[in-house]
Order: sequence, then C-alpha cells, then structure tokens
Amino acid sequence: MNRRTEGLLLSEALDGFAKYKVVEGLSSNTLHSYRDQLDRLVAYLGNPLLEDITSEQLGDFLYWLRTDYKPRRVNKNNKDSLSPKTLYNFWVSMKSFFTWAHKNDFLQRDLMAPVAKPRFTVEPIDPFTREEIEQLLHVCKYSRVADTNGRLPFKMKRPTYRRDEALILVLLDTGLRASELCALRITDVNMKTGEVTVRHGKHGGAKGGKGRFVYIGKATRRTLWRYIVEREDKDNEYAPLFLSTGDRPLNKNSLRLLLRRLGKKAGLKKCHPHMFRHTFATNYLRAEGDIFTLQELLGHSSLEMVRRYARIANVDIQRMHSRASPVDNWAL
Repeated sequence: MNRRTEGLLLSEALDGFAKYKVVEGLSSNTLHSYRDQLDRLVAYLGNPLLEDITSEQLGDFLYWLRTDYKPRRVNKNNKDSLSPKTLYNFWVSMKSFFTWAHKNDFLQRDLMAPVAKPRFTVEPIDPFTREEIEQLLHVCKYSRVADTNGRLPFKMKRPTYRRDEALILVLLDTGLRASELCALRITDVNMKTGEVTVRHGKHGGAKGGKGRFVYIGKATRRTLWRYIVEREDKDNEYAPLFLSTGDRPLNKNSLRLLLRRLGKKAGLKKCHPHMFRHTFATNYLRAEGDIFTLQELLGHSSLEMVRRYARIANVDIQRMHSRASPVDNWAL
C-alpha cells in the first residue's frame, strides 16, 4: 500500500502514532505521558515536516531539556530542572515514536538511532517503617494542639480523619498506584471478601491494558466501611471510593498533596503514594509471599521491579529453599 510521506507534519504523524498506541492497549496515563512529552518536541521544533527533522535536532532537544527547560510543577517548585529519570522518559517516548515512523515507512531511517540514551541512577527503594505508619495514622485523626490562651491545651479530630485513615490503610494493604486508587468506585470493593477490582482502560487507571484483583484485610475493611457509611452517597455503587473536599472525586494531584501534608505533620521526609506501594511489596516478601503472586498483585508486566523488592526485603533464599526442597520434603 502506498503511503503519503511528503508534506506530513510532525503533529500529524503524532496523531497517527497516538491512535496506534490506543489500539495497542496502553493505559490512559501512559498515553498522556507520550503525548505530553512529544507535544513539547513539536513546540520546540516548530512543527516541521516529518521528513525535515534530523537526529541532530533531536539531540539538541534533549540537551535543551537538560540545561534550559524549567518544568511547571504542582508544588510550585519550578526552579529545578528535569530529573535524569524524566529526561530518560522523554528519550523513551521519542524512541518509540520515531521507531514507529520508520517501521511504517514515514521515514527512511530511525532518527533516534544515533541519539544517546540518557543515563540515570535508579533511586533506592525506601519503604515506611511501622512507627512511621503509626505516626501517619495519628496525625490523620487529630489536629494540632489548639492555643487556648492559658487554658488546658486540647486536640480536635480532623473532619476528614476517617477518609484519610481508610486511604492510608488501603494504599498500604494493596500497593495500588495513585491513578488506580483514585479510579476506584464503591462497587469495586467487596466488603465481605476484601477483593478489590482494579479496572483497566481510561477510567480504571490500571497499566498494561488489563485489570486485576487485589485484596484488603479485615482491619482495612472495617476502617473503609466506617468512612463510607457516613457518606450521603453510600448507596451509589458507582460513586468514587474516595472523595476530596467538596465531594469531588479524588485525583492524583490532590492525593499527592494530601499525603505530603500528612507526612509533614508526622515529621516524615518523604510521603507519597509510591512509598506505600514499596512498603506493601517489601513486607509482602518479608511475610514469605512469592515474587510471582506479588507481580500479579502489583500489575507489573515483568519481574524486573519485583526482583528489586526482593533484594530490599532481604529474602532468606536458603530458608526458602529448605521449605521447598523436593528431596527433603519427599524424604528421598
């Protein structure tokens, strides 16, 4: 089949690439990341014809991102440049697009082939301790000590403490991503069995084009039920599981800001959604869970990340082998 290659603007090619990725089954979050990063390339280059782009220009774009580009952040900390990992993510998006364009005969060669891959250091996984989680739950419940002008000081319960306690326990018990937690509806949680349905697609949040099941324990179910039962929309199964102020659905940004504020009150250096995921994974392995079921629970497509958790969890391989040895177990 003949394809029109002359006069194809970069933005037009990106539209075709985006549709291809939708058909491929990528999650809405991954698609948004691809589009956002590649749209910045369009703006930088001025939306030229696809055939006029050079590898040198792509290298210059990555250099500009590293040296001069200042990202706009939710926390208003816009002075810092992009992290090495984010710069690598830009390279991955560009590599995916230009490889697609080359394979579909829109370009004579893969323009990203000569462009060096940015290096980055994998940050160490730093899970919460039990004491840190207990302190988080404490600050969820009570406000700061009130100034009483000489009278006995006192603390008041925070109006959102039931929601915040439930939110922390669900994150800790499931290892859900921020997008997955925010996408949950009341009907996604089976209060009898503890099974939680993580849906795929635009409104489900799950990566990789497929959903999965995770689970919450009895204590988390009790806390979650106490939060839901007091809500006016508790009988609406399709209502969001967690609401922000003003009864609006909780989103990723509001979740991160909430956890950051709670972490600051608790005296923690870091408190973000992924730390709960790290904590769930490492403690799952320390409790003698296996890496294959952990992979399923976390929704990872490969074992690479799960193996990192295994190293952090200090899994005793010799002890695990002694339990699994067929020679010993069969008394041969």
